[in-house]
Amino acid sequence: MGRLTRRGLTAAAFLWPCAPALLRAQTWPSGTIRLIVPFPAGGSVDALARLAQPGLERRLGATVIVENRPGAGGSVGANMVAKSPADGLTWLFVFDTHAVNPTLLPSMGFDANRDLDPVMLIGTAPMVITAHPGQPYRTLADIIAAARDKPGTIPYGTIGNGSLGHLAMTLLAKRAGVRFNHIPYRGGGPLVNDALGGHVPLAIASSAVLAAHLAAGTLRPIAQTGTARAATLSAVPTVAESGFAGFEAEAWWAVFAPAGTPAAMVQRFNAELTASFRDESILRQLTENQQVKLMTAGPAELKRFFEGQMAIWGQVVRENSIKAD
Repeated sequence: MGRLTRRGLTAAAFLWPCAPALLRAQTWPSGTIRLIVPFPAGGSVDALARLAQPGLERRLGATVIVENRPGAGGSVGANMVAKSPADGLTWLFVFDTHAVNPTLLPSMGFDANRDLDPVMLIGTAPMVITAHPGQPYRTLADIIAAARDKPGTIPYGTIGNGSLGHLAMTLLAKRAGVRFNHIPYRGGGPLVNDALGGHVPLAIASSAVLAAHLAAGTLRPIAQTGTARAATLSAVPTVAESGFAGFEAEAWWAVFAPAGTPAAMVQRFNAELTASFRDESILRQLTENQQVKLMTAGPAELKRFFEGQMAIWGQVVRENSIKAD
């Protein structure tokens, strides 16, 4: 038997507190993995999680389920994940409301930076301002002119109060010196239904929500909010090109985990999720059907991106006294 040296004792003392985490990481996954979607089934976040599920299940060799936990702009499900064990069995899929909620919902019960660890920035997509084909609006200038002519009376719909679409239009109105009439809906489904029926003349949502209707010509695209034209919307000008230099408001999707989830688990989950999304058939669905620009960026990049989004949209919420529904 080898002699136990002082150096060996020191190393053992250093490693002992880490032993349980190292053991868990080596045996992971050893149970059912839950992908928590904090929105109802049928939305863009739900679609991304369900696209990822089969590939994750196959690559991780574990049962993977998608669990919808909707409520309060995604904060109910996020709160549940923030309070879950950091054992690599619970992962949170979110989109852009996740960066707005800390300012919009100051009593949501958890700290988005402290209680959740970044895992992956899945991708981005522009918001698109659209009009019903029966409306006279064909350019952003037409909409701005109408708002100047009839202040506060031109309605536009979004997926909800405090949503990125609402904040983007609030910022646009401020830069243009006009006022619109905001009509909040409870999700993309109700918004699209009323937009298609002409019950709301203008709507703004991510291209993922609107793609099928833009392709079918049942909604008319007016402007997109990315820094450059999306490849799938090459004929649609950006807001920046339409007279508002530097304007940017992109939808985004990401994954977080309970704070303290072992780095080895995060790294492997990130790698297997990347492989799942980059599978040829899944990638085609993401880019063509969901209109997502796939990024699969890691924890450090997501952390920087998320903090930047919190700063930008938190300021819009505060400066315009925007309240949750």
